[in-house]
Amino acid sequence: MTRKGQGDLLTLLLAAVATLLIEMALVERKFALFGGGFGQSQTLDTPAEIALFLLGAVGAHALLFGLFFLLLRRLHGREYDPLIFRFNLLFFGVAGFLAALTAKFELLSYFSDAVSFQLIRNLGGGSLFDAFLFVLNEGALMLIGLGGALILYGIVVVRLRRRGNRTLLPAGRSPLRWAVLALAVAMPVIAAQANGVPDARDGLRRMTAYGLVNRLLEQLTDFDRDGYSWYSAQIDRHPFDASRHPLALDIPGNGIDEDGFGGDFVFAGADPATPAPKLPAKRKHLVVIVLESTRADALTQRVNGRPVAPNLAALARAGSSFPHAYSHVGFTTASLKSLFSGALDPRAGDPSLFSDLKANGYRIGVFSGQPESFGDISAVVGMRKAADIFVDAETLAHERAFGFAAKGSLLVDETKILAEFDRRMGDPGPWAQPTFVYFNFQSPHFPYHHPGMPDMLGVDPLPRGDISAANARRVQQTYWNAVAYADSQIGAVVARLKALGTWDDTVLMVTGDHGEALFENGFLGHGHVIEPAQTHIPFVLNVPGLSSDRALGLRDMRSILLQALGGAPAPDNDAPVFLHIGAVDTPVAIGIVEPGGVFTTLALGTEEIWFSDSGRRARYGDLHGADKARADRLVNEWARQRWMRHLATRKAARSSP
Repeated sequence: MTRKGQGDLLTLLLAAVATLLIEMALVERKFALFGGGFGQSQTLDTPAEIALFLLGAVGAHALLFGLFFLLLRRLHGREYDPLIFRFNLLFFGVAGFLAALTAKFELLSYFSDAVSFQLIRNLGGGSLFDAFLFVLNEGALMLIGLGGALILYGIVVVRLRRRGNRTLLPAGRSPLRWAVLALAVAMPVIAAQANGVPDARDGLRRMTAYGLVNRLLEQLTDFDRDGYSWYSAQIDRHPFDASRHPLALDIPGNGIDEDGFGGDFVFAGADPATPAPKLPAKRKHLVVIVLESTRADALTQRVNGRPVAPNLAALARAGSSFPHAYSHVGFTTASLKSLFSGALDPRAGDPSLFSDLKANGYRIGVFSGQPESFGDISAVVGMRKAADIFVDAETLAHERAFGFAAKGSLLVDETKILAEFDRRMGDPGPWAQPTFVYFNFQSPHFPYHHPGMPDMLGVDPLPRGDISAANARRVQQTYWNAVAYADSQIGAVVARLKALGTWDDTVLMVTGDHGEALFENGFLGHGHVIEPAQTHIPFVLNVPGLSSDRALGLRDMRSILLQALGGAPAPDNDAPVFLHIGAVDTPVAIGIVEPGGVFTTLALGTEEIWFSDSGRRARYGDLHGADKARADRLVNEWARQRWMRHLATRKAARSSP
């Protein structure tokens, strides 16, 4: 190989290594593949996983840049200018790849947690239209930058051409072609291996080159075009039958097991519906307090000898408690929709607690520390439509605890919320009308501390930047301090109701939207793993005589509340509590909770079953006897929920004009 050929390959190596390192740094920053962190359930934490990830990432990246090098070589021809060739290799290889990364990560949203709301407000003048113009200006700046880069490219190429440094490539095939061919043969083998290691597979799919390679392999092996293949996360075991594949809707009673779990599905019937309530003439008030990210063990937790939730515990002792209450999803938006609608997957216009009580003459007030438009919560349950008074983190934009613009990061301190309650509903006179008030307290949300939050438990709150598994104990103390602060605000609500003279005529309910893992199993956050820490929530009423030990989900609470207000008894539903991660039709994991808080879960990507009481983990296909029957109860409940959703969709389609 000539010295100029060696220079070309050295330039290729420089471009490939630089872009790979930059992408890996970005991926680690956004997804914390190696370090873990909030919301990250899959990390590369074993030598085998790390080795497989590096092999796949380096191999795919080398293949992509090798192909680009050969294409560029062909475009330049045998007689070429080495300097122009190398400049093109660097400009289009490095700059082009980085431009693709910019588009992929959508950097404006990628840095949304660091975009100051105050900055947007100032630049937009508080106007949505001006803010929209600001975003257009940001895009224009990017286009100007791209135009400038192309002009610079043209200037450099013109100057290089003036040097007239053309040369002739030697005849024969470049050794790089054989290396690229070897990588093209090796990558299907590497991808097949990675597909069997979930953490490595998911990490690799975040890498651009590997994602392109794997997508190509998926398309080539999806023979029946049903969206599943030999290289999809869930392997298609019936590659030539489009009606049978992972996550296929199981049609009951047709003799076919479409999704490969549990045999042919037998539909046992739909859930009992909650009838439209007819409440007594003398109607009690209702106050619902939802605590963000609050675990059930808050009732008994102590830190530095101090109880975390004394007000919540006092309500449980004097009223009713439900020790086995669970969130179905582990995410706020779906959880609140289930709580207020009484359904797992409600649609806009379905009956809800808001429509129930509005129809029964209630005055309705909403006081929320989060934006209730987030995830269409308000629209689906008819919240804003029914509310006479509506206050949330968007109407109180000037009171936000943090200056971040992303909806999922908005938070208004409870004292600000209660000040609005005092201003809007602090007059005893209108309480002659039955009243429903919904409070949402956000303090226990990540990062578990905000400016002005007091020290309730004698702890030193951990700054957001120091939150990590290495500081797990302090993370936990910081979290419990936030829960203790929210609990103190429950006491403040009770005090206000007593001052208004309405306490004896009020049903008060306190629950959580989901739980929170605190690094007990190496995970921080919620909604990514079906486990007690992330799904087990408090459920307490100040009304005695309603306690139950059965497993309950958020969707059961609407009927229980209506019963507490004097309506019909809640339907007797002995079905297990169904839990899922992802949409009901396309989840990544499903689970059920049965009497005593016993979990059975199934990770659909790996087909691994987990039994919480024994701690046993096994592949679904390896189960027999009682374990197989228990796993099939889970699979059948999932199929039942999907079939009910299918029937509802079909009914809605028939009734639409």
